[in-house]
Amino acid sequence: MARISGVDLPKKKRIEYGLTYIFGIGLKSSRDILTKAGISFDKRVFELTEDDIASIRKEIQADYAVEGDLRKQVAMDIKALMDLGSYRGIRHRRGLPVRGQKTKTNARTRKGRRKTVGSA
Repeated sequence: MARISGVDLPKKKRIEYGLTYIFGIGLKSSRDILTKAGISFDKRVFELTEDDIASIRKEIQADYAVEGDLRKQVAMDIKALMDLGSYRGIRHRRGLPVRGQKTKTNARTRKGRRKTVGSA
């Protein structure tokens, strides 16, 4: 089993899709990494040699922020918005949608369960 950046990649998947299980790597980034490492997109994860895995690891560490570091960076960016008191920061603080969605009827995912107000 290939383990890269603390993530176990699924054995049966093609490596180009397997790499997308790492937080911060999408399909485009995955293909770029494999091209730089000189590995075919068609290989399955269980077919990789230790040298292949090492070259993929090296490419990821050189050019990409992934997993814990990226999560920490995203959290710090959101915290900076909240500390600034920007519109987006206030929306984050209140637990409301940040990107302009309407909230009168939808936004249940962000707002949580309904809090009924009225008759008692």
